[in-house]
Amino acid sequence: MSQYFDVGDETLWNPSNGASRMFQRHVALFEAELALPSGIGPMENDDCQIDPVTFGTFVNALLAQHRRTGHAVLLALSEGFVATVLVLAERAGTKLDWAQLEAAPDGPLEDVQLSAATGMAAPAEGGAWSAGLRERARELGRRMPR
Repeated sequence: MSQYFDVGDETLWNPSNGASRMFQRHVALFEAELALPSGIGPMENDDCQIDPVTFGTFVNALLAQHRRTGHAVLLALSEGFVATVLVLAERAGTKLDWAQLEAAPDGPLEDVQLSAATGMAAPAEGGAWSAGLRERARELGRRMPR
């Protein structure tokens, strides 16, 4: 069995039921964390519609939040979800402002990690951060069925 994540008549992703359930639970978690709707609708009859405008806003906010942390555990917990969302965003034609995202984070850093030996962990340099994330999304995208 599988489920479909669509924008209009175009299928962006056709995962197994288990992968779909876990992804949807992550969506709900990050909607709460960002206090934003994702644009990813409910799963009805194995089909989920994605609103591209709302989804674009969500993806950009998700990436901005991801960029503002240098906390190793938070990055590890969120990296797979962020890469999955990037694959869907690319397939949906979502516009992302990578130059702005790669710039030094706006506002205070979030959930910083402190170490007695090294001090505060800062977010990765912008170009390295986006290159690593984009590569992870490319690799994952090759394994994500449409």
